Amino acid sequence: MSKAYLMGMLEVDNPDGMGPYLEKVEETVTNHGGRYLVRMGEIHYSEDDPNSIAVILEFPDAEAAMAWKNSPEYQEILPHRLDNSHGPVLIVDGL
Repeated sequence: MSKAYLMGMLEVDNPDGMGPYLEKVEETVTNHGGRYLVRMGEIHYSEDDPNSIAVILEFPDAEAAMAWKNSPEYQEILPHRLDNSHGPVLIVDGL
């Protein structure tokens, strides 16, 4: 079984509105076996104009990643991210 990764490139439109999301998201990730590999690291190279926040999360497998994404505790805070930022977020299998 391969690990799964969430990759996001977000641009925050309203930092204050993101507050409730940022206060609780890490706990929801760790509660589902996930961990942060990258969180707002400096971008050293891009072949396009990236959004300002890069995030990579690692989960034990895709089932754990999807369970996190669909969990009630994450769904409760998700509107704070969706309403106050934009950019792609993917969950993919690793090797």
